[in-house]
Amino acid sequence: MVARRPAFAGSWYPDDEKACRGQIETFLTDDPPREKSHAARAGVVPHAGWFYSGAIACRVIQALHEKSRAPDAVVLFGMHMHPAQRPVIMDRGAWETPLGNLPVAEKLARYLIERITFVVEKPQDPNRDNTIELQLPFIRHFFGEVPILPIGVPPAPIALDIANTLVEGARSLDLDLKVVGSTDLTHYGPNYGFTTHGTGRAAVAWVKDTNDRRFIDAALNLRPEDVIAGARNYQNACCAGAAAAAMQAALGLGATRGTLLAYTTSYDKIPGDSFVGYAGITYC
Repeated sequence: MVARRPAFAGSWYPDDEKACRGQIETFLTDDPPREKSHAARAGVVPHAGWFYSGAIACRVIQALHEKSRAPDAVVLFGMHMHPAQRPVIMDRGAWETPLGNLPVAEKLARYLIERITFVVEKPQDPNRDNTIELQLPFIRHFFGEVPILPIGVPPAPIALDIANTLVEGARSLDLDLKVVGSTDLTHYGPNYGFTTHGTGRAAVAWVKDTNDRRFIDAALNLRPEDVIAGARNYQNACCAGAAAAAMQAALGLGATRGTLLAYTTSYDKIPGDSFVGYAGITYC
């Protein structure tokens, strides 16, 4: 089995097992969620370096694990993509993490490939993208050697088609799934060419209370189409297709409500004129 090597271990998160597990335990001890969520079916996580948003992602994936039996596979939607790009899937092999490998859910991948046109990513020649990789040590920590299915999803209607086909495939193959959608929120400031509300505390307040709130409200109310449209109109999500696919899959899996576990920005860690928003949301 060919294993995809991690691209961000040792920089965006620790590159050895002891340090990874230690950081995860610190997240669970020092960063309690704002709300509790039990036996979640799906979630939305941020994907900045663990220093900035790892605690939020860790708590969401913990919520997927709590009080539920081990799933047959964990599906991870991610990748920074333009609306016109074709979706991407890794259909075989495994993904290496500092805590051990995670095999690909190959039967489920084949089901999707037979029905939707993907760019198939080889484990030995992958794209360099952080959105999915940064979640994998959390998956390995909580779920062990569970099969995963990494899928890159553009912010376009096909995101919802992929999610619907995924749910159909899970039913056809009798698989119990957990689903994760990976996106950061508003990228604001001169580093990102987005300074519509100036700089300083007023700009931070606008991002938190208005722009990111638009995304959060749509996400909590399970409105994936609004998430995609909002990212296009307001620049408040970098991977809206991934988030929307997770929401649509959550609906197909029977979820009826979203819970905001945590929200913060990189400004809260290191204040500056350029900063990014992060939210952790679960669906039950």
